[in-house]
Amino acid sequence: MSKFQFKQFSLEQDRCAMKIGTDGVLLGAWTPLDNNPFRILDIGTGTGIIALMLSQRSQAEQIDALEIDDEAYEQATDNFENSPWNDRLFCFHAGLDEFIEEPEDEYDLIISNPPFYSEDYKTACDQRDLARFQEAMPFEDLIEAADLLLSENGIFSVIIPHKEEEKFLALAKEYELYPLKITRVKGAPTTEIKRSLLAFSRTETANCPIDELIIETARHIYTPEYIALTKDFYLKM
Repeated sequence: MSKFQFKQFSLEQDRCAMKIGTDGVLLGAWTPLDNNPFRILDIGTGTGIIALMLSQRSQAEQIDALEIDDEAYEQATDNFENSPWNDRLFCFHAGLDEFIEEPEDEYDLIISNPPFYSEDYKTACDQRDLARFQEAMPFEDLIEAADLLLSENGIFSVIIPHKEEEKFLALAKEYELYPLKITRVKGAPTTEIKRSLLAFSRTETANCPIDELIIETARHIYTPEYIALTKDFYLKM
């Protein structure tokens, strides 16, 4: 089934190598909007899921998305057109390096569920590899772009493998981007931390809040915290 139905919008995902997954939904639901962003940029939008979630959650006038893959770009554009917020959403068909050469403007929120798996294996599908592999968009390129495009009071938000958290925080600090909020994600109470949700700003805070989110206690038995985070989106929450 290629159509994915959320409470306020639906998406087609048959042309995207990276299907809708927990990471994107977590990031779209978790990202802080305390600065009431006027302009948002979603880097590597895929199906457009995160941009659409932020359209639902915010009053942002302009939500731009960036996608390098031809098929994913077309799919995201269609998903935007068919959404209730099509007048606020726009997808650029470009790589990050091209986009920052002629930046449109500054953004109050920059968000990305970047490709990872820097391990040295490749699958037989080039499109999926592009979506999954870090060399398609190294963390440093992403952080540098965020520094370049982020407004003075802007927020930069990502989800990455937990094992990369220390490295990512160190790189961000080099660009004077400081953690605002960190949430570490576990699939179940007894499993190890798998993902880190990181939000940054240009202002260094003395005590960045760090917490943990557990998704489920048993198969399909979701924790109250996960339900609270995603209930505005998932139909069955």
